[in-house]
Amino acid sequence: MALDLVISGGTVVTAEKTFHADVGIRGEKIVELKAGLSGEKTIDAAGKLVLPGGVDSHCHIEQLSSMGVMTADDFYSATVSAAHGGTTTVIPFCAQHRGDVLAEVLADYHSRARAKAVIDYGFHLIIANPDERTLQRDLPAAIHSGVRSFKIFMTYERTRLTDEQILDVMAAARKNGALVMVHAENHGVISWLAGRMVNQGNTLPRYHAICHTRGAEAEAIERVVRFAELVDCPILIVHVSTPEGIEAIRQARARGLKVFGETCPQYLFLTAKDIDIGLQGALFCCSPPPRDEKAQEACWRGLKDGTLHVYSSDHAPYGMEGKLPKGEKTTFKEMANGVPGLELRLPLLFTYGKNRITLEEFVNLTSTRHAQTYGLYPRKGTIAVGSDADIAIWDPERKVTVETTHDRTGYTPYKGRVLTGWPITVLSRGEVIVADGKLAAERGRGQFLERAPSPALKPLGRDVPEIAQLKAWNTPLQL
Repeated sequence: MALDLVISGGTVVTAEKTFHADVGIRGEKIVELKAGLSGEKTIDAAGKLVLPGGVDSHCHIEQLSSMGVMTADDFYSATVSAAHGGTTTVIPFCAQHRGDVLAEVLADYHSRARAKAVIDYGFHLIIANPDERTLQRDLPAAIHSGVRSFKIFMTYERTRLTDEQILDVMAAARKNGALVMVHAENHGVISWLAGRMVNQGNTLPRYHAICHTRGAEAEAIERVVRFAELVDCPILIVHVSTPEGIEAIRQARARGLKVFGETCPQYLFLTAKDIDIGLQGALFCCSPPPRDEKAQEACWRGLKDGTLHVYSSDHAPYGMEGKLPKGEKTTFKEMANGVPGLELRLPLLFTYGKNRITLEEFVNLTSTRHAQTYGLYPRKGTIAVGSDADIAIWDPERKVTVETTHDRTGYTPYKGRVLTGWPITVLSRGEVIVADGKLAAERGRGQFLERAPSPALKPLGRDVPEIAQLKAWNTPLQL
């Protein structure tokens, strides 16, 4: 049977190796990888890199924040932006707020994404209302429908869970085969400092960075690791920003625990100095905040040695109405937290990672490990026979000066940077969706991805001494 499309003459890069081969595509799948292929259509990739499409497993799309601010992007604009940056799969959040019925929240997000997304997508859940219905009925149903991960918060007044609630959620995750993602910051420390700063009239964005201390991150990570160890529940700590937090994860992993870390562009390419520009520093405010050059280096080391497992955007696109809702009278406590980064996630790492990571590591950090961790591999995250033909063809020498992006945030914190290396042709399931900077994808063509359990994330099956003692007494703990 003839091939529908051949990508010829390029250098193929996967997480394991780099090699020269043509990529043969039939329908939505890669069916051949060898030299000398021919098909009905051909894309000449001579001198170019042929990489798996990026998988961004942490982004906020068409989501109402806990402060009541809707993101600037809907599922159309966000996925268009992602595609232009070489990302072909996104896993955003379905956010439950207190009082929400989880099943209704999930149905609402399905409806929105189905009508608008131009690339494939999955979902995580955000659990802010862990009542009996959520834990006993709606959460297990969502997990078994293919939504195999969810996020909890240890800070933010309207979303944070108590320690007891965290343990309840972890027990439900372990029982039903899901991964728990954790926003780990000590709420008490942040709230105590923030109250005093505002009372003293220190309300500019730079004080946001002061209040979200390094210690608040490290303490929360250490605490939630102990919870995960007690319940024997794999966890992933999102947007890690500090050397102390990275070390806490490193130590947990050295003890054999299934604790994974993630970092994001803002912790590699921004610092607290970017926030210290008066009221406009609000455009750089996120939680945790960017730190300093030493913290950046620690994040690079964490990516290199595997302590930080994935590199995600944490795309949180809030326009000026979200960042400065009261104009010049806005305090840092009233500013929406988050920065855009979906489109530039890959080009930033490609540019600044040239002398730090290999091409194989680039693919692993931006695509393969995401797919493996979240139950999409090998359908997504690699270039292999049988995989979806999600492919980004990169010109490694193309220089792009960042002025704007295709999202609707209205700004980018990376404006003016000159990036070297850019995806010039992007395919999703065998269809060219971006060519030379122009979109060629229909609204709603993206498909929902029902995710499988990830074998790497099964509980260890070992007990802390107290649980072992209970078993010795024939008194099992009912999770």
